[in-house]
Amino acid sequence: MKIGTDGVLLGAWTPIENNPFSILDIGAGTGIIALMLAQRSNAEQIDALEIDEEAYEQSVDNFENSPWSDRLFCFHAGLDEFVEEPEDEYDLIVSNPPFYTDNFKSATEQRDLARFADAMPFEDLIEAADLLLSENGIFAVIIPYKEEQNFLALAKDYELYPLKITHVKGTPTTEIKRSLLAFSRNENVNFIIDELIIETSRHQYTPEYIELTKDFYLKM
Repeated sequence: MKIGTDGVLLGAWTPIENNPFSILDIGAGTGIIALMLAQRSNAEQIDALEIDEEAYEQSVDNFENSPWSDRLFCFHAGLDEFVEEPEDEYDLIVSNPPFYTDNFKSATEQRDLARFADAMPFEDLIEAADLLLSENGIFAVIIPYKEEQNFLALAKDYELYPLKITHVKGTPTTEIKRSLLAFSRNENVNFIIDELIIETSRHQYTPEYIELTKDFYLKM
């Protein structure tokens, strides 16, 4: 599976002001988000969770071949199995969840699994975050903008409150496509809501996007 912009955005954007000791990436795919957070933080324990066998094997390879292999570990399990007997709390939980909720199924089941919300319903994800998040922890996700209000309402049911929201647009003239959301257990009245535009035209990246992601691209 290719590295998608969503994963890069979440890995670069996720707040780490709480200096997390332990991080969990739910639905790791190739492991890109966990790897980016290993590069950005001093976290000593970075766990990833991936149900798809091929993606899991790719994650393990990527972790083992990285400079941070001693801090990274991938579990081959579903979220439901993982939360049955939680051993740890995490200071940071991140997820780029599968979210093709439109009535569309591709020819390959594997790709569907990576994209479909029925593989990991938002409520299951939020419930797991509530269970596994430390008292001062941060929970960060990237989701379709049209799902934002629903996700915020579900999170509030579990007493997880917005800490920061960034709306992502492909170009200045297109509609908002994605929402980057960070939550904490503390209710923040004056949390930040801002906007990020990726390109001004094809492959002409905005200064804001370059600033956010330049540490992770070889050519930017």
